[in-house]
Amino acid sequence: MRKIRVLFYFLFLALSPSLFSQNYWQQKVEYEMTVDMDVNTYLYSGKQKLLYSNNSPDTIQKVFYHLFFNAFQKGSEMAVRIKTGKDKNYRFKVDIDTLLPSQEGFLKVFNLKQNGKKIESKVSGTILEVDLNSPIPPKGSALLTLDFNGQVPVMVRRAGRNSEDGIALSMAQWFPKMAEYDYDGWNAEPYLGREFHGVWGDYDVKISIDKNYVVASSGYIQNPDEVGHGYSSKSKKRKKEKITWHFIAPNVHDFTWAADPNFIHDIYPGPNNVDLHFFYKDKQSNLPNWKNIQPITAELMVFFNKAIGPYPYNQYSVVQGGDGGMEYAMLTLIGRERSFESLVGVTSHELAHSWFQHALATNEMKHEWMDEGFTSYISDLAENEVLQKNLVFPHAGSYRGYMRLALSGFEQPQSTNANRYDYNMAYESTAYSKGSVFLGQLGYIIGPKNLAKTIKEYYREFKFTHPQPNDFRRVAERVSGIQLKWYLTDWTQTTNTIDYAIKKISSVEGGKTQVSLERIGSMPMPLDILVSFSSGKKKIYYVPIPLMRGKKENPYAFNWEVLDDWPWAYPEFSFIINEKVDQIESIIIDPSFYMADVDRENNIYEAPEKK
Repeated sequence: MRKIRVLFYFLFLALSPSLFSQNYWQQKVEYEMTVDMDVNTYLYSGKQKLLYSNNSPDTIQKVFYHLFFNAFQKGSEMAVRIKTGKDKNYRFKVDIDTLLPSQEGFLKVFNLKQNGKKIESKVSGTILEVDLNSPIPPKGSALLTLDFNGQVPVMVRRAGRNSEDGIALSMAQWFPKMAEYDYDGWNAEPYLGREFHGVWGDYDVKISIDKNYVVASSGYIQNPDEVGHGYSSKSKKRKKEKITWHFIAPNVHDFTWAADPNFIHDIYPGPNNVDLHFFYKDKQSNLPNWKNIQPITAELMVFFNKAIGPYPYNQYSVVQGGDGGMEYAMLTLIGRERSFESLVGVTSHELAHSWFQHALATNEMKHEWMDEGFTSYISDLAENEVLQKNLVFPHAGSYRGYMRLALSGFEQPQSTNANRYDYNMAYESTAYSKGSVFLGQLGYIIGPKNLAKTIKEYYREFKFTHPQPNDFRRVAERVSGIQLKWYLTDWTQTTNTIDYAIKKISSVEGGKTQVSLERIGSMPMPLDILVSFSSGKKKIYYVPIPLMRGKKENPYAFNWEVLDDWPWAYPEFSFIINEKVDQIESIIIDPSFYMADVDRENNIYEAPEKK
């Protein structure tokens, strides 16, 4: 009877992929906002209605809002942190402490009410703490209303006015934004220039601005005939100095817009009836690249649809603005005039964020590598195919970045809070390079076909949620039949490195060869060992580890022999090749290069005459 119960349990697990997340919940927001922008003073004012739904099992006694623009002030935590980090943060080109009052940013909230009754609040830097008059019970909701005004700073990190490209307004992080409440409680981290975590919901936003300005925005335009500017050719004659742009963005966790009087606005047909919108500066040197990027963006979206899953909205906008490149809901801002290949690279990366972050919304303060790293991995593949680079190893840049990090002495675990990295270099390499290597190396462990299936299944199951690292791990385990807890633990919660070596090659009785291997690094890994013989024959010897409780299928075009497991506690391992030593031309640990061994020099044996 016990055997039957155990069998039923595992069968149930196999048939119930979401069993481990059956108690999952997430909050919901419904925003209505109106904002009036003065393009001469860069001051704006607005009103916000927010219906907040408490889907948690907890009673909510207080709420928190992000006031991001308060970071762009003298003496702010961001201003101080930029100067006290152990290395230079090259993301910031402006010293915030040198800004004049008219150049700073701010966001002020007043007339805050809950269900029509005034409530008390206090500001702490970029966080507004609000004590509710009436607690919000589980499954309850509250209507929170407020007025706000703000000042757009000079262009300082993603948002601001008058970018180096001359874009008038890049309005990211511009409104009082409800902080996320999840399994960890309130995520009310101060803004220090890192990433975000937001509440899923719907946005209804009206933006009043000078009639000559063109607005690019998250969401779908609701009054195209009124605004014109590429949305419609039926725009009415404007007698007023301002017009109001009305956008609705459903099921997103952020809302961003940009505006400039000289924006060119093109619409290009994307796959699956998605409209691709392009907003860019009316400047002759700028035009060719921004015209040529349009069909490329469509091709990139086709690739991501196949590799991950269908893009979940009917519109996506590529907007010249901000600094560098930064992803937002249904839109990206791309700053600096750049070469065509650079524009393709940034567009590919930011578009991929529409899947990894704007559909799979991990908490970037805790798991930024799941966003930036996964995005880097998949966008490298996309560029390689769309630009027909035909690279055998398109992730070489990420692996080089990780190797520099691992050997730098500055590495901290990937589980480090994004604000707590001592070195900016370590944060960047951990999020982007090491995060990308996590996926590439996972393909080495479970096989490339299983990795591709895992990415698709992960998106299908967890889109429009806030997935955790274990969610991804469990999907990969279900797809591959291989246990991966050890991999997630060592790679993300430690700074252990991988280093395996060929220690000795020796003749043994019977005309055979013994290969002795050594584990030098602290992180365990299965090994693919390619042996090339003087006859021209090649063979892969596969060494699993017991922690996997399973084996991958042969991904190579060579013969494949599965050897005994190599337990981690044993520093050495040896196996027999049924050929004489002088018949062996070379031996290499990991011919795929997808295992991130920090010293590949000791991975190779070559016959003496071949050296």
